[in-house]
Amino acid sequence: MKKNFHLQAEGKHPDRVLESVKHDIRKYFKRERNRDVPKGVDFWDFDCKVGLSAETAQVVRVSGVIEAVDTAAKTGASLVYVEILSKHGMRVLKAQDYYKEPQKDVNIE
Repeated sequence: MKKNFHLQAEGKHPDRVLESVKHDIRKYFKRERNRDVPKGVDFWDFDCKVGLSAETAQVVRVSGVIEAVDTAAKTGASLVYVEILSKHGMRVLKAQDYYKEPQKDVNIE
């Protein structure tokens, strides 16, 4: 999704317009996550950018998209650009620490 969302609409309260934008973003995430995952892929991951325009958009984490839209709305911007591109995600296993020294038995008397 690459979209410019208007944050101010004539005849509507700005808070309701902002909530509508957030709802659309959450709905897109939910729709993309519910798609079937291809074989060999663990989950859907996302590349996200948010800014006042496409040229000034900053890369943000998935958890920071709504916060970035809130920040743009608090600055008084009339519109905000949101770019969310889905990609394949693979889980990375943590490496085991094989070289860690075993703890010595301590006798308490």
